[in-house]
Amino acid sequence: MKFINPKTDYAFKKIFGSDQSQDILISFLNAIVYQGETFITSLEIIDPYAPGRISGLKTTYFDVKAQLNNGENVLIEMQAFNVPAFGKRILYNTAKMYVNQLKLGEVYPELRAAIGVAVTDFIMFNEHNKVISQFTLKEDELLLNYQHSPLKLVFVELPKFTKTLEELTTITDKWLYFLRKAPDLEVVPESMLIIPEIEKAFAIADRVNLSLEEIDDLEKREQFERERIGAIELGKAQGLAEGIQIGEQIGEQRGEQRGEQRGEQRGKINLIKRLLKRQLGELNQSIEDSLSQLSSEQLSALAEAIFDFSSIADLSSWLETNCPN
Repeated sequence: MKFINPKTDYAFKKIFGSDQSQDILISFLNAIVYQGETFITSLEIIDPYAPGRISGLKTTYFDVKAQLNNGENVLIEMQAFNVPAFGKRILYNTAKMYVNQLKLGEVYPELRAAIGVAVTDFIMFNEHNKVISQFTLKEDELLLNYQHSPLKLVFVELPKFTKTLEELTTITDKWLYFLRKAPDLEVVPESMLIIPEIEKAFAIADRVNLSLEEIDDLEKREQFERERIGAIELGKAQGLAEGIQIGEQIGEQRGEQRGEQRGEQRGKINLIKRLLKRQLGELNQSIEDSLSQLSSEQLSALAEAIFDFSSIADLSSWLETNCPN
């Protein structure tokens, strides 16, 4: 057996957000958000996974959204790269999901809590070693929960999970192990087969069960992520070399830091250009000049939006809206 990597956003959506994934998502959320307690008994997956939509909107394609049996809404996202303001983005999307519940004529008592779950393949909080961190609104000194706890943010930092197969004791441990180790396994461990939802997740993740269209889409995402990693590493290498040269003029340490930043920025720009050319074709000089002027945050935002574009006009419109200067 060979399993797809659930740490890629595309595979994560297929495993946890397909039409047949309700029981898998229930088990996963109970394990991650409610420490294995059977709090969620049913849910509805919103905008479920369907193959062949690789050029669709990222937010509707790779995020998993569901409404729980108690009316609460949950947004789950797998994030492989630590992009600028990622924490703010999760908070914004969760708050937007909370606000957008009310339709015309509805009143505030009808609002239900919104939960944002971010599974990250990087460390967000260096202050502690907890794998799962949960944040809610609380009174500053007494730490009392705000009435009805309207928002909850849950962060799952996979690099902090280091248990071996023999050390797995809870269903939470087993789901975390699945996320970290599935692509390295050749068979499903017997200790995990006793949980039907995890066994089913492995079945969905088995490459043998993918269509040719799904394999093609998956390979595109994997190639995209490899290029992003390569561009970052190249940018750092170029930055170090440039930094040494600058260091001769303004001091070695300061020069290396500044050069590394410049090189990493150049690597991001080159990667964005390659991805845009693959998506849209050749870029005109005006577009290339505009891309070269983008900040690091603007480049990260553009990387998230690339799959939304179907023409150069879409790209130009995005640049005019998001980067007016």
